[in-house]
Amino acid sequence: MNQILENPAIEAARETYQRDGFCLAPPLVPIELIERALPRVDAVMNGQYQTGVAASPMWKPGDDPNKLRKIDQAHLADDTLFELITHPAIGRFAAQLTGAKMIQIWAVQLLFKPPGASTSGNVGWHQDQQYWANWWQQGSEVFTAWLALSDVTELSGPMRFVRGSHRWGLLNQGDFFGGEHDLQREQISVPAGEAWNEVPAVLPPGAFSFHHRFTYHGSGPNQLQQPRISFALHLRTENSRPVEGSREYYVSHLDEPRIAPIIYAA
Repeated sequence: MNQILENPAIEAARETYQRDGFCLAPPLVPIELIERALPRVDAVMNGQYQTGVAASPMWKPGDDPNKLRKIDQAHLADDTLFELITHPAIGRFAAQLTGAKMIQIWAVQLLFKPPGASTSGNVGWHQDQQYWANWWQQGSEVFTAWLALSDVTELSGPMRFVRGSHRWGLLNQGDFFGGEHDLQREQISVPAGEAWNEVPAVLPPGAFSFHHRFTYHGSGPNQLQQPRISFALHLRTENSRPVEGSREYYVSHLDEPRIAPIIYAA
């Protein structure tokens, strides 16, 4: 089983995260657990819910097979997927990266990018904060960990981060569901003195990327013959507060450990 990085490597990851708005982590989840999870991913995509609790699919069997398959809250539907996303190495690394005393998962997305190089499988350029502004108070420490379940190469449509874009603040431009990257890019106002510098997140199974809520990111078509499979885990630390009075789903179940598990506590 892979172990947490030693302190010098953690320090380097922290410096990269603070400078670039993202960093890559080595395999943290054991391959044995990945191998057990993969057939459960197929089951949940096909509407087979082992726990009896439904996920929230934005793609269902019979929909366009070339489209990105996004299944929200898949961990509620299957115990093995819950075990996967709550593996303790994830929380330990996230805490060391941020200096947090508490790490909680507040939303989970299963992302299946089909093979075949179709642009309908693209994830458009966006900042996560575009979608979170009504959920979390300004300044809340909320961020994303992205777990690779398959081998993510340059050809499989890896996540691409725009280096340093977390310093631009919330531009509120771009769209997760937009597939036309070049058109989107023309419509995003890069601040004066800044540059659009894309970096692919090439990762083996079990490895992670972490990114800031303001960091621009997206992904292109999968040009291989195997799917690209991943989980996006939206995380928060103790330095976060829901918008007061919000009844939005993702901030109204923070006291329910099956929905929003705490994966690290000092």
